[in-house]
Amino acid sequence: MDTSDAFITFDERGFCNHCRTFERKLAEELPPLDRAGDLLARLVAQIKAEGRGRPYDCVIGLSGGVDSSYVALQVVRLGLRPLAIHLDNGWNSELAVKNIESIVRTLDIDLITHVLDWDEFADLQRSFFYASVSNCEMPTDHAINATLFHHAAKHRIRHIISGSNLMTEGMHLPPAWGHDNKDWANILDIHRKHGRVPLKTFPRMTFFNFLWYVFVRRIRFVPLLNLVPYRKDEVTHVIEKELGWRNYGRKHGESSFTRFYQEHYLPVKFGFDKRRLHLSTLIMSGQISREEALRQLVAPLFVPQELRDYEELFLKKLRFTREEWAKILATAPRAHTEYRHNTLLSARHTPLYRFGRKVATGRQSVHAS
Repeated sequence: MDTSDAFITFDERGFCNHCRTFERKLAEELPPLDRAGDLLARLVAQIKAEGRGRPYDCVIGLSGGVDSSYVALQVVRLGLRPLAIHLDNGWNSELAVKNIESIVRTLDIDLITHVLDWDEFADLQRSFFYASVSNCEMPTDHAINATLFHHAAKHRIRHIISGSNLMTEGMHLPPAWGHDNKDWANILDIHRKHGRVPLKTFPRMTFFNFLWYVFVRRIRFVPLLNLVPYRKDEVTHVIEKELGWRNYGRKHGESSFTRFYQEHYLPVKFGFDKRRLHLSTLIMSGQISREEALRQLVAPLFVPQELRDYEELFLKKLRFTREEWAKILATAPRAHTEYRHNTLLSARHTPLYRFGRKVATGRQSVHAS
């Protein structure tokens, strides 16, 4: 990490605040190796018991990326009966589609694909670029979570097995680099100000919906990968061998939108490279050296013709003219909090927020003695 995070600070060891936060999260959320197996066994037994007599005992999201693919393999290995959910937002690469098909066929699991209405979704994505905010993945991430919760509640399933994990994505996200995707108030206000197509079918989850799912229906996100050994290079080899999975060659390569957004739009308009965050996590979790991470940062994000191809696809799908796109890139960045937002979700470090996160992810039960 560097001063592209304007609020970075360093202690007497030369460790930045991101490293200190990561160390704290490891201590709070990652069980000791000698306890992880027992915690996992108890968790699996609980999920099986609560799902007895029903077609499925857990829900998993399946994007075709490394994390979600390995989750699918793990839950089947553990004898669970997952319902896989895929959100098709219109930006899947051909390889992502093939990977998902291979996983579902090999593991013999049921898959529900929720296809977003393209006119609505494209208009919502366009509104985020016109709004000049940094987290243009919010609409997709919000729709994924809303869809997962919806199907968990519909099928009376309490556990959503998540691919989120500390070992590859546990580094603290600077506030200026993103915004909580659960903030429907923020999404709605941005669309009201910059969108044109009514959001009649878009999956949504208000703050009160979220509270109902978590505290009334008692649905939990389970970060399963925090309970098993997880090294990216080893896991990639396993899913290639056992699931016929094919490598995208980069993080989030399964989505053409995500790659263009993270590896072109953010560095050009906002001046930060999210590879720093991803690589810093791998350094802190002992998966690569700092020297190797610095070598990777020198590598270009795109070769010229590749960038032209991605940009052409992006402008065509979202119906931006080159003049509109140039104006968007030249417009000064704005904070998400300049739009209507949920103050509880934007205050990520308050005790109340941390308590809600513990409940939603079931960390209290995972760490119970």
